[in-house]
Amino acid sequence: MTFSVTILPAGRQFEVARDEPILAAAIRQGIGLPYGCRDGACGSCKSRLLEGRVLHGAHQAKALSHAEEEAGMVLTCCGTPQSDCVIEARSVPGAGEFPILKMPSRILAIERKAPDVAVLKVQLPANQNFQYHAGQYVEFILRDGSRRSYSMANAPSQLGNPPAIELHLRHMPGGKFTDHVFTAMKERDILRMEGPFGSFFLREESTKPIVLLASGTGFAPIKAIIERLIEIGSTRPAVLYWGCRQRGDLYLHDWAEQATQALPSLRYVPVLSEARPEDGWGGRAGFVHEAVMHDLPDLAEHQVYACGAPVMVESAQRDFVARCRLPAEEFYADAFTSEADKHGPTA
Repeated sequence: MTFSVTILPAGRQFEVARDEPILAAAIRQGIGLPYGCRDGACGSCKSRLLEGRVLHGAHQAKALSHAEEEAGMVLTCCGTPQSDCVIEARSVPGAGEFPILKMPSRILAIERKAPDVAVLKVQLPANQNFQYHAGQYVEFILRDGSRRSYSMANAPSQLGNPPAIELHLRHMPGGKFTDHVFTAMKERDILRMEGPFGSFFLREESTKPIVLLASGTGFAPIKAIIERLIEIGSTRPAVLYWGCRQRGDLYLHDWAEQATQALPSLRYVPVLSEARPEDGWGGRAGFVHEAVMHDLPDLAEHQVYACGAPVMVESAQRDFVARCRLPAEEFYADAFTSEADKHGPTA
């Protein structure tokens, strides 16, 4: 049995099987909806149900509270239709334009940029034309069928020869995949992956000034977006705020500084939350999103692209909208939800 789902105000209509998540059907049919984790943990796909009935699978209360569900909000990533539905959701031009491919990939290089950060170069198969927007992510499919998501850290124009994507991984002790990366993975290993996924990428049609906000390895998709800005010769004012705990965690600090030379409209502001005297740090300290608010108390005419720890992304979204006049629809986010995050308390 299938049901018809209509997306307003775009007026797009597509078919969804009774036991199929609405988002999965949209992705399969090239319908551009907003989303991030696809696991009911981040809330990026939250939309309003105008007509019909949707049944939710397991999800986190922070992504969709009981009160929000009672008020008619749905998570398209884990909501399955039980009737024909009409849903109000902003469309994302370009989100569904590239085919999602499942393919083998080969580890070309593993480089430790910090004690707990590895940069992987992952070769793409020569017979696949893998296309993506800077900011999107891929999923590695592990042997037991579980998946791990990582954002491309290089723009599509920077794949190199042989073509390879760059990924930034932080070691999560006890993590099934990152333990393997940091202890056993070697060059030439073969991994299976699928992508591209996600609606986190630069809205190039806008002329608004840009705030690029990253914490930790959330810098990866931000780096890809900066490379895209350089590629298109953007003159939009842009500022990169990269928050880490200590100086050594700014694992591509030199790259970020050099990017400001390649893109004159870009400024770079590193921020440390736990600066130590022995680091000799003379730069900004504190929480990275608060540094943004200090420097830019009025974000009414800006776009923000935020990626990193969920607590940072949530705080930035809340405070920028409530205290800095940022239009809610101009906050674009990709929260790095770990497996522990995804399997926390559910609603």
